[in-house]
Amino acid sequence: MQQELIRWVDNHMPPSADKELSIMSLGNVAKARFFHSSFPQYSITPLARLDGMAKYLGLGGLFVKDESYRFGLNAFKVLGGSFAMARYIAQQMDRDVSEMTYDYLTSESFRLEFGQATFFTATDGNHGRGVAWAAHKLGQKAVVHMPKGSSQARFDNIAKEGAQVTIEDVNYDDCVRMAAAEAAQTKHGVIVQDTAWPGYEEIPSWIMQGYGTMASEAAEQLRQMEINRPTHIFVQAGVGSLAGAVIGYFANLFPSAPPKFIVMEARAADCLYQGALAGDGHPRIVDGDLKTIMAGLACGEPNTISWDILRNHVSAFVSCPDWVSARGMRMLGVPVKGDPTVISGESGAVGMGLIAALMETDQYKDLRDYLELDRFSQVLLFSTEGNTDPMKFRKVLWDGEYATA
Repeated sequence: MQQELIRWVDNHMPPSADKELSIMSLGNVAKARFFHSSFPQYSITPLARLDGMAKYLGLGGLFVKDESYRFGLNAFKVLGGSFAMARYIAQQMDRDVSEMTYDYLTSESFRLEFGQATFFTATDGNHGRGVAWAAHKLGQKAVVHMPKGSSQARFDNIAKEGAQVTIEDVNYDDCVRMAAAEAAQTKHGVIVQDTAWPGYEEIPSWIMQGYGTMASEAAEQLRQMEINRPTHIFVQAGVGSLAGAVIGYFANLFPSAPPKFIVMEARAADCLYQGALAGDGHPRIVDGDLKTIMAGLACGEPNTISWDILRNHVSAFVSCPDWVSARGMRMLGVPVKGDPTVISGESGAVGMGLIAALMETDQYKDLRDYLELDRFSQVLLFSTEGNTDPMKFRKVLWDGEYATA
């Protein structure tokens, strides 16, 4: 069977006024990182330096932010949901988010002052687990809806956090609509979703700021390794919130000489790629079952806030078949001698698979040349989840599922 090809498009969209970039200002991200650092479970996740892999691929440096260590939850998503909850609570109490530390939010005085809210969300697993975990820690309620085909292991992990969780017979975007409708009908109900639509922009912007903690840590860790600025940042996208957060942060950090930004999506849910392909600056929607190994990226309706950041700052949008992610999982899990192992799940490894495809052969020389990837390039990737679906992970690494040939 012939291997499905990677598709890409350069960003030739007309720029906007870039008004959403300020959401990811360095000051806003610093507030998020201060909040996260107040948790006793907080630690900076590793930045794996893959010198052997960089040499093998012909790069100057390759760095992978390993989010499998985040708060013991195996994924980065908790950063967004928890900070959005803190900002929502601060807003309701007419207080500044800097006062919403872990110690205060778990105190008896907070319970007496605020009471309890119910946080609704839709998820393929990682975001819902993060919201459920944060709600549980802070004495709040959580209701989580998952799309059809969701992993039982991911369902169980959410249920363990005390949330009310269901798997529905609809896709992710319909689950979002379901959660929003239920939140609207519930007293003290609020939807915490990392996608935005007209009239629902504030909470998604807070979630993006929460994700900024990961980007801020990575920038600091690179400096400690004497890499002042990455030349290329590859970041995966579902609705685009993570991509907008990472790219927005680094665009603000290096305003005069930003890195080249590359956004990657699952082929079955490549709404950002489709929007870039159309080239008019308007987002596009992909519908259907959105069936892909990259469950965390199976979202067909873009976050409108993130879209505005991406259209102004991304160099290339890439639509990746499932084999790209599977290859990345295997390469990170069985590294070049001397490199650290990174246990990366299906949605976390697509960057590794893509950079390997670009550098190993001349099949994608056009994209490699366009991005000016060479032996001087310092490349940053984000492994956004660890092994969150053990059965699927074994099928890919042990059994060679989604082989490249």
